[in-house]
Amino acid sequence: MSSINQRVRQKPAVNSVGTVVANSSAEAQLKRLTLASMLWENQFYLDGKAHAELVRELVAKVAPEKVSAIAEAARSKFKLRHIPLLLARELARNGKLHAQTLTNIIQRPDEMSEFLSIYWKDGRTAISNQVKKGLAACFNKFSEYQFAKWDKNSAAVKLRDVMFLSHPKPQSAQQTELFKRIASESLATPDTWETQLSGGADKRETFIRLMSERKLGALAFLRNLRNMTQSGVPESLIREYGSSVDVSKVLPFRFISAARIVPQFEDMLEQMMFKALEGVEKLPGKTVLVIDVSGSMFGTKVSAKSDLDRFDAAAALAVLCREICETVEIYSFSSSAVRVPPRRGFALVEAINTSQRHGGTQLGRSMREIDAQTRYDRVIVFTDEQSYDTPSKPLSGLGYLVNVASYEHGVNHNAWNEINGFSEAIIAYIQAFENDK
Repeated sequence: MSSINQRVRQKPAVNSVGTVVANSSAEAQLKRLTLASMLWENQFYLDGKAHAELVRELVAKVAPEKVSAIAEAARSKFKLRHIPLLLARELARNGKLHAQTLTNIIQRPDEMSEFLSIYWKDGRTAISNQVKKGLAACFNKFSEYQFAKWDKNSAAVKLRDVMFLSHPKPQSAQQTELFKRIASESLATPDTWETQLSGGADKRETFIRLMSERKLGALAFLRNLRNMTQSGVPESLIREYGSSVDVSKVLPFRFISAARIVPQFEDMLEQMMFKALEGVEKLPGKTVLVIDVSGSMFGTKVSAKSDLDRFDAAAALAVLCREICETVEIYSFSSSAVRVPPRRGFALVEAINTSQRHGGTQLGRSMREIDAQTRYDRVIVFTDEQSYDTPSKPLSGLGYLVNVASYEHGVNHNAWNEINGFSEAIIAYIQAFENDK
């Protein structure tokens, strides 16, 4: 009879195209699935339902404090909204959620309602005390303007429902009256372009007034360029406002998206994008940027409502890095590596896109070709990591793999520093990492 006291061999992991890759910890997998996540939306290799199920399984395997840290980073640094709420829900399901984590994650009033919708996605159940405490504390974070702006009449769970379930305690007489207005659904209507247009106001006059009163934020301005043009707002006024609006928190992909919709403003949008990147601390020395242009990077949108795909996200990050690198060389890769002219802005996006055919993914081969041509202080690869081969350790400097998708396994095998998601936070990460070395 054979012994049962035998070592069980761990089954090797494979990525979505069948390449054997290193097994990673549950925490590392959860970070990957979280930080580049568009929850419940289909991707090139992984459908939204399978994605959410993988997240649920991993939360149960990772220490709750680690899950909480991932959720807070996803919301605060990477500006993701739904996946942090799912992580909080799964912590609550396992009895591991702390109220403060939920309060930290929720940064808009409507996210309280979104959280309860996720909480009850599999059927309505009682909410835990930690959930009640976390939601109650959120009512002290927001003003009447914010409550009114984000209280959606069409939502299945309204703010008044959240308030009745969590029982927040007002901290002043003014807040007592505010809570009464939330309960009676009589909040003062906020002065925004949405409320004005839904109320029947003239579109042209509304945008002119909001710009004259400096009430149109950068994102609202970008999203409404076509509306303003079609309604007859003078182009000179649009350009004047574009030159002065605060764009410090706007990422390059927002400008890329806007330029596709209103190409006549491409020159203005490019200058706004460069302005948004001013003042960022430079990465010293020589940086090599390597952008994935294989087929899986195209056609899979970053979200159902977006017209940007994975390549757009990668290209936007390349534009960002191009501006903050002291010296730079740029390559695209698919089945092999091709050097791209070091252009700026929209011209760089086009140069990368048209540099070669969008075929298979050979990151290992491409990096060997790049290493044979040049030396560098760091190499930054923007990819979905679904490569048919794996890259060796960078030969002459530090290596960073920026994963702009959220598939279960990537090609990293601890020879590279991995960053998941697409955000300006990747620059801060690289700078902090190198400053600590």
